[in-house]
Amino acid sequence: MTAPLLEVADLVKHFPIKSGIVVEREVGRVHAVDGVSLTLNAGETLGLVGESGCGKSTLCRAILQLTSPTSGSVKFMGQELVGMSRRDLRPLRRNMQMIFQDPFSSLNPRKRVGQIIGDPMALHGLAGGADLKRRVQGLLERVGLRPEHYNRYPHEFSGGQRQRIGIARALALEPKLIIADEPVSALDVSVQAQIVNLLKDLQDDLGLSYLFVAHDLGVVRHVSDRVAVMYLGKIVENSGTDGLYDRPIHPYSNALLSAVPIPDPRRNAARERVVLDGDVPSPTDPPTGCRFHTRCPWSTDVCATEEPALESFAPGHVAACHHPRNTEMSADRLSPPQPIGPTL
Repeated sequence: MTAPLLEVADLVKHFPIKSGIVVEREVGRVHAVDGVSLTLNAGETLGLVGESGCGKSTLCRAILQLTSPTSGSVKFMGQELVGMSRRDLRPLRRNMQMIFQDPFSSLNPRKRVGQIIGDPMALHGLAGGADLKRRVQGLLERVGLRPEHYNRYPHEFSGGQRQRIGIARALALEPKLIIADEPVSALDVSVQAQIVNLLKDLQDDLGLSYLFVAHDLGVVRHVSDRVAVMYLGKIVENSGTDGLYDRPIHPYSNALLSAVPIPDPRRNAARERVVLDGDVPSPTDPPTGCRFHTRCPWSTDVCATEEPALESFAPGHVAACHHPRNTEMSADRLSPPQPIGPTL
Protein backbone atom coordinates (compact mmCIF):
# COMPACT_ATOMS: atom_id res chain seq x y z
CA MET A 1 0.00 0.00 0.00
CA THR A 2 1.25 3.47 -0.84
CA ALA A 3 1.65 6.00 1.97
CA PRO A 4 -1.14 8.60 2.39
CA LEU A 5 -0.62 11.97 0.77
CA LEU A 6 -1.56 13.73 4.02
CA GLU A 7 -1.24 12.35 7.56
CA VAL A 8 -2.45 14.34 10.57
CA ALA A 9 -1.82 12.87 14.03
CA ASP A 10 -3.01 14.31 17.38
CA LEU A 11 -3.05 17.86 16.00
CA VAL A 12 -3.75 20.51 18.64
CA LYS A 13 -4.30 24.24 18.24
CA HIS A 14 -5.08 26.34 21.32
CA PHE A 15 -5.36 30.11 21.30
CA PRO A 16 -4.24 31.72 24.59
CA ILE A 17 -6.53 34.22 26.34
CA LYS A 18 -4.47 36.90 28.07
CA SER A 19 -5.34 39.57 30.60
CA GLY A 20 -3.47 42.41 32.23
CA ILE A 21 -2.32 45.93 31.38
CA VAL A 22 1.28 46.15 32.54
CA VAL A 23 2.04 42.42 32.66
CA GLU A 24 -0.02 40.09 30.52
CA ARG A 25 -0.77 36.64 31.86
CA GLU A 26 -2.60 33.72 30.37
CA VAL A 27 -6.02 33.26 31.97
CA GLY A 28 -7.42 30.62 29.65
CA ARG A 29 -7.27 28.96 26.26
CA VAL A 30 -9.60 28.49 23.31
CA HIS A 31 -9.50 24.78 22.46
CA ALA A 32 -10.07 25.23 18.72
CA VAL A 33 -8.55 21.89 17.63
CA ASP A 34 -7.91 19.21 20.24
CA GLY A 35 -6.17 16.02 19.14
CA VAL A 36 -7.38 15.54 15.56
CA SER A 37 -6.05 12.61 13.52
CA LEU A 38 -6.92 11.86 9.90
CA THR A 39 -5.43 10.70 6.62
CA LEU A 40 -6.01 11.59 2.97
CA ASN A 41 -4.87 9.48 0.04
CA ALA A 42 -3.87 10.68 -3.40
CA GLY A 43 -6.87 11.33 -5.65
CA GLU A 44 -9.31 11.08 -2.73
CA THR A 45 -11.84 13.55 -1.30
CA LEU A 46 -12.31 13.69 2.46
CA GLY A 47 -15.39 15.64 3.55
CA LEU A 48 -15.24 17.50 6.87
CA VAL A 49 -18.56 18.46 8.46
CA GLY A 50 -19.68 20.06 11.71
CA GLU A 51 -21.41 23.09 13.17
CA SER A 52 -19.99 26.60 12.93
CA GLY A 53 -17.27 27.13 15.52
CA CYS A 54 -16.27 23.48 15.82
CA GLY A 55 -12.75 24.16 14.52
CA LYS A 56 -12.94 23.13 10.86
CA SER A 57 -11.32 26.28 9.42
CA THR A 58 -8.66 26.35 12.15
CA LEU A 59 -7.82 22.72 11.36
CA CYS A 60 -7.43 23.57 7.66
CA ARG A 61 -5.12 26.49 8.43
CA ALA A 62 -3.08 24.44 10.86
CA ILE A 63 -2.61 21.70 8.25
CA LEU A 64 -1.29 24.26 5.76
CA GLN A 65 0.84 25.88 8.49
CA LEU A 66 -0.93 29.20 7.97
CA THR A 67 -1.26 29.10 11.75
CA SER A 68 1.29 27.23 13.84
CA PRO A 69 -0.13 24.19 15.68
CA THR A 70 0.29 23.98 19.44
CA SER A 71 1.36 20.34 19.11
CA GLY A 72 0.89 17.29 16.93
CA SER A 73 2.11 16.12 13.57
CA VAL A 74 1.27 17.00 9.96
CA LYS A 75 3.01 14.94 7.30
CA PHE A 76 2.58 15.86 3.63
CA MET A 77 4.16 13.66 0.98
CA GLY A 78 6.07 11.98 3.80
CA GLN A 79 7.59 15.21 5.16
CA GLU A 80 6.85 16.63 8.60
CA LEU A 81 5.51 20.19 8.30
CA VAL A 82 5.19 21.13 11.98
CA GLY A 83 8.27 23.11 13.00
CA MET A 84 9.55 23.43 9.43
CA SER A 85 11.05 26.81 8.53
CA ARG A 86 9.36 29.13 6.03
CA ARG A 87 12.22 28.60 3.60
CA ASP A 88 11.83 24.82 3.71
CA LEU A 89 8.04 25.10 3.49
CA ARG A 90 8.12 27.23 0.35
CA PRO A 91 8.70 24.45 -2.22
CA LEU A 92 6.05 22.29 -0.52
CA ARG A 93 3.48 25.09 -0.66
CA ARG A 94 3.33 24.63 -4.43
CA ASN A 95 1.59 21.32 -3.80
CA MET A 96 -0.78 22.59 -1.08
CA GLN A 97 -3.36 25.22 -1.97
CA MET A 98 -6.57 26.52 -0.45
CA ILE A 99 -9.93 27.73 -1.75
CA PHE A 100 -11.41 30.15 0.75
CA GLN A 101 -15.01 30.42 1.87
CA ASP A 102 -15.68 34.06 1.00
CA PRO A 103 -15.17 34.79 -2.72
CA PHE A 104 -15.41 38.53 -2.02
CA SER A 105 -12.77 39.08 0.68
CA SER A 106 -10.33 36.40 -0.55
CA LEU A 107 -9.38 38.37 -3.69
CA ASN A 108 -7.29 41.55 -3.59
CA PRO A 109 -9.59 44.32 -4.92
CA ARG A 110 -6.59 46.38 -6.09
CA LYS A 111 -5.22 43.70 -8.39
CA ARG A 112 -6.44 42.56 -11.78
CA VAL A 113 -7.41 38.93 -12.28
CA GLY A 114 -4.26 38.31 -14.32
CA GLN A 115 -2.12 39.43 -11.36
CA ILE A 116 -4.10 37.44 -8.80
CA ILE A 117 -3.63 34.20 -10.72
CA GLY A 118 -0.24 34.95 -12.28
CA ASP A 119 1.68 36.24 -9.24
CA PRO A 120 2.08 32.75 -7.67
CA MET A 121 3.54 31.46 -10.95
CA ALA A 122 5.98 34.35 -11.16
CA LEU A 123 6.93 34.03 -7.49
CA HIS A 124 7.81 30.35 -7.89
CA GLY A 125 9.55 30.93 -11.21
CA LEU A 126 7.15 28.81 -13.26
CA ALA A 127 6.44 31.32 -16.03
CA GLY A 128 6.96 34.90 -17.09
CA GLY A 129 6.15 37.40 -19.82
CA ALA A 130 3.93 36.21 -22.65
CA ASP A 131 4.02 32.63 -21.40
CA LEU A 132 2.64 33.74 -18.03
CA LYS A 133 -0.28 35.54 -19.66
CA ARG A 134 -1.00 32.56 -21.89
CA ARG A 135 -1.06 30.18 -18.93
CA VAL A 136 -3.30 32.45 -16.87
CA GLN A 137 -5.77 32.78 -19.74
CA GLY A 138 -5.73 29.00 -20.14
CA LEU A 139 -6.62 28.61 -16.46
CA LEU A 140 -9.45 31.11 -16.83
CA GLU A 141 -10.91 29.06 -19.66
CA ARG A 142 -10.48 25.85 -17.67
CA VAL A 143 -12.61 27.17 -14.79
CA GLY A 144 -15.35 28.49 -17.09
CA LEU A 145 -14.30 32.12 -17.58
CA ARG A 146 -13.12 33.94 -20.69
CA PRO A 147 -9.54 34.95 -21.60
CA GLU A 148 -10.49 38.64 -21.80
CA HIS A 149 -11.30 38.56 -18.07
CA TYR A 150 -7.52 38.72 -17.58
CA ASN A 151 -7.54 42.53 -17.27
CA ARG A 152 -10.64 42.95 -15.10
CA TYR A 153 -10.88 43.63 -11.36
CA PRO A 154 -12.68 41.34 -8.85
CA HIS A 155 -15.54 43.80 -8.27
CA GLU A 156 -16.62 43.32 -11.90
CA PHE A 157 -17.59 39.69 -11.27
CA SER A 158 -20.45 37.87 -9.55
CA GLY A 159 -19.90 35.67 -6.49
CA GLY A 160 -19.78 32.49 -8.53
CA GLN A 161 -17.30 34.00 -10.99
CA ARG A 162 -15.10 35.19 -8.15
CA GLN A 163 -15.01 31.70 -6.70
CA ARG A 164 -13.94 30.42 -10.12
CA ILE A 165 -11.09 32.94 -9.98
CA GLY A 166 -10.17 31.58 -6.55
CA ILE A 167 -10.15 28.06 -7.97
CA ALA A 168 -7.93 29.17 -10.87
CA ARG A 169 -5.52 30.76 -8.38
CA ALA A 170 -5.41 27.49 -6.42
CA LEU A 171 -4.63 25.57 -9.63
CA ALA A 172 -1.92 27.97 -10.77
CA LEU A 173 0.93 26.03 -9.14
CA GLU A 174 -0.38 22.60 -10.19
CA PRO A 175 -0.91 21.34 -6.61
CA LYS A 176 -1.54 17.80 -5.42
CA LEU A 177 -3.75 18.83 -2.46
CA ILE A 178 -6.48 21.47 -2.35
CA ILE A 179 -8.21 22.35 0.90
CA ALA A 180 -11.64 23.78 0.06
CA ASP A 181 -12.95 25.64 3.11
CA GLU A 182 -16.71 25.80 2.46
CA PRO A 183 -16.21 26.88 -1.17
CA VAL A 184 -19.94 26.95 -2.00
CA SER A 185 -21.61 28.12 1.23
CA ALA A 186 -21.74 31.78 0.13
CA LEU A 187 -23.22 30.99 -3.30
CA ASP A 188 -26.73 30.48 -4.68
CA VAL A 189 -27.91 26.87 -5.00
CA SER A 190 -27.70 26.80 -8.79
CA VAL A 191 -24.18 28.26 -8.69
CA GLN A 192 -23.20 25.78 -5.97
CA ALA A 193 -23.97 22.90 -8.32
CA GLN A 194 -21.81 24.45 -11.05
CA ILE A 195 -18.84 24.92 -8.72
CA VAL A 196 -19.14 21.41 -7.25
CA ASN A 197 -19.27 19.87 -10.73
CA LEU A 198 -16.27 21.97 -11.75
CA LEU A 199 -14.28 20.70 -8.77
CA LYS A 200 -15.21 17.10 -9.61
CA ASP A 201 -14.16 17.53 -13.25
CA LEU A 202 -10.84 19.10 -12.21
CA GLN A 203 -10.18 16.22 -9.85
CA ASP A 204 -10.82 13.67 -12.60
CA ASP A 205 -8.61 15.53 -15.08
CA LEU A 206 -5.73 16.48 -12.76
CA GLY A 207 -5.77 13.76 -10.11
CA LEU A 208 -6.29 16.23 -7.27
CA SER A 209 -6.92 15.38 -3.63
CA TYR A 210 -9.48 17.45 -1.71
CA LEU A 211 -10.14 18.15 1.94
CA PHE A 212 -13.66 19.47 1.43
CA VAL A 213 -15.24 21.44 4.27
CA ALA A 214 -18.98 22.12 4.08
CA HIS A 215 -22.19 22.52 6.06
CA ASP A 216 -24.45 21.04 3.39
CA LEU A 217 -24.41 17.29 3.95
CA GLY A 218 -25.98 16.74 0.53
CA VAL A 219 -23.01 18.42 -1.14
CA VAL A 220 -20.57 16.46 1.02
CA ARG A 221 -22.17 13.15 0.03
CA HIS A 222 -21.96 14.07 -3.65
CA VAL A 223 -18.25 14.91 -3.66
CA SER A 224 -16.65 12.83 -0.87
CA ASP A 225 -15.13 9.37 -0.72
CA ARG A 226 -14.93 9.54 3.07
CA VAL A 227 -16.48 11.87 5.66
CA ALA A 228 -15.14 13.02 9.04
CA VAL A 229 -17.55 14.56 11.55
CA MET A 230 -16.09 17.21 13.87
CA TYR A 231 -17.55 18.51 17.13
CA LEU A 232 -15.96 21.09 19.43
CA GLY A 233 -12.41 20.53 18.20
CA LYS A 234 -12.51 16.72 17.94
CA ILE A 235 -13.27 14.14 15.26
CA VAL A 236 -16.18 12.07 16.59
CA GLU A 237 -16.75 9.84 13.55
CA ASN A 238 -14.89 8.96 10.36
CA SER A 239 -16.21 6.63 7.69
CA GLY A 240 -16.69 5.94 4.04
CA THR A 241 -19.49 8.11 2.66
CA ASP A 242 -22.04 5.33 2.23
CA GLY A 243 -21.29 3.90 5.66
CA LEU A 244 -21.81 7.22 7.42
CA TYR A 245 -25.02 8.13 5.61
CA ASP A 246 -26.55 4.65 5.79
CA ARG A 247 -25.49 3.75 9.34
CA PRO A 248 -24.26 6.73 11.42
CA ILE A 249 -22.78 5.58 14.73
CA HIS A 250 -22.29 8.75 16.78
CA PRO A 251 -25.39 10.55 18.12
CA TYR A 252 -24.09 13.84 16.73
CA SER A 253 -23.84 12.35 13.24
CA ASN A 254 -27.40 11.05 13.64
CA ALA A 255 -28.58 14.54 14.59
CA LEU A 256 -26.86 16.17 11.62
CA LEU A 257 -28.28 13.67 9.15
CA SER A 258 -31.79 13.81 10.61
CA ALA A 259 -31.86 17.55 9.85
CA VAL A 260 -31.23 17.01 6.13
CA PRO A 261 -34.54 17.36 4.23
CA ILE A 262 -35.70 14.46 2.06
CA PRO A 263 -37.48 15.27 -1.25
CA ASP A 264 -40.21 12.68 -0.50
CA PRO A 265 -42.74 14.32 1.92
CA ARG A 266 -43.95 10.99 3.30
CA ARG A 267 -40.47 9.70 4.08
CA ASN A 268 -39.54 13.08 5.51
CA ALA A 269 -42.54 13.04 7.87
CA ALA A 270 -42.11 9.39 8.89
CA ARG A 271 -38.45 9.44 9.87
CA GLU A 272 -37.26 9.99 13.42
CA ARG A 273 -35.78 13.40 14.14
CA VAL A 274 -32.96 13.86 16.64
CA VAL A 275 -33.46 17.24 18.28
CA LEU A 276 -30.50 18.60 20.23
CA ASP A 277 -31.08 20.66 23.36
CA GLY A 278 -29.01 23.67 24.32
CA ASP A 279 -26.16 25.44 22.58
CA VAL A 280 -22.66 24.34 21.68
CA PRO A 281 -20.46 24.65 24.81
CA SER A 282 -17.73 27.29 24.86
CA PRO A 283 -14.40 26.07 23.46
CA THR A 284 -12.67 27.97 26.28
CA ASP A 285 -14.17 25.54 28.81
CA PRO A 286 -15.15 22.31 27.01
CA PRO A 287 -17.14 19.71 28.97
CA THR A 288 -15.37 16.85 30.69
CA GLY A 289 -15.69 13.34 29.32
CA CYS A 290 -17.49 13.25 26.00
CA ARG A 291 -17.80 16.81 24.77
CA PHE A 292 -21.18 16.06 23.25
CA HIS A 293 -22.78 14.69 26.44
CA THR A 294 -24.37 18.04 27.41
CA ARG A 295 -26.61 17.85 24.32
CA CYS A 296 -26.83 14.11 23.70
CA PRO A 297 -30.28 12.45 24.15
CA TRP A 298 -28.59 9.14 25.13
CA SER A 299 -25.91 10.41 27.55
CA THR A 300 -25.35 8.71 30.92
CA ASP A 301 -23.03 9.30 33.87
CA VAL A 302 -20.08 7.63 32.15
CA CYS A 303 -20.30 10.16 29.29
CA ALA A 304 -19.63 13.04 31.71
CA THR A 305 -16.58 11.43 33.32
CA GLU A 306 -14.80 9.33 30.67
CA GLU A 307 -13.75 10.58 27.25
CA PRO A 308 -14.51 7.93 24.62
CA ALA A 309 -11.72 6.89 22.27
CA LEU A 310 -12.16 6.38 18.55
CA GLU A 311 -13.15 2.73 18.10
CA SER A 312 -13.64 0.62 15.00
CA PHE A 313 -17.24 -0.52 14.42
CA ALA A 314 -16.77 -1.68 10.82
CA PRO A 315 -13.92 -1.72 8.32
CA GLY A 316 -12.99 1.93 7.76
CA HIS A 317 -15.72 3.17 10.12
CA VAL A 318 -14.65 4.59 13.50
CA ALA A 319 -16.52 6.63 16.10
CA ALA A 320 -15.96 7.94 19.63
CA CYS A 321 -19.06 7.13 21.68
CA HIS A 322 -19.95 5.18 24.83
CA HIS A 323 -23.47 4.49 23.48
CA PRO A 324 -23.17 3.98 19.71
CA ARG A 325 -26.27 3.98 17.52
CA ASN A 326 -27.13 1.73 14.57
CA THR A 327 -24.94 -1.11 15.73
CA GLU A 328 -25.45 -4.57 17.20
CA MET A 329 -23.23 -3.67 20.12
CA SER A 330 -25.22 -2.96 23.30
CA ALA A 331 -25.26 0.61 24.58
CA ASP A 332 -24.48 -0.66 28.10
CA ARG A 333 -21.74 -3.07 27.06
CA LEU A 334 -19.28 -3.89 29.83
CA SER A 335 -16.06 -3.92 27.83
CA PRO A 336 -15.68 -1.54 24.87
CA PRO A 337 -13.67 -2.54 21.77
CA GLN A 338 -10.01 -1.70 21.70
CA PRO A 339 -9.35 1.80 20.28
CA ILE A 340 -7.50 2.11 17.03
CA GLY A 341 -4.19 3.96 16.68
CA PRO A 342 -3.86 7.77 16.55
CA THR A 343 -3.91 7.91 12.75
CA LEU A 344 -7.21 6.93 11.13
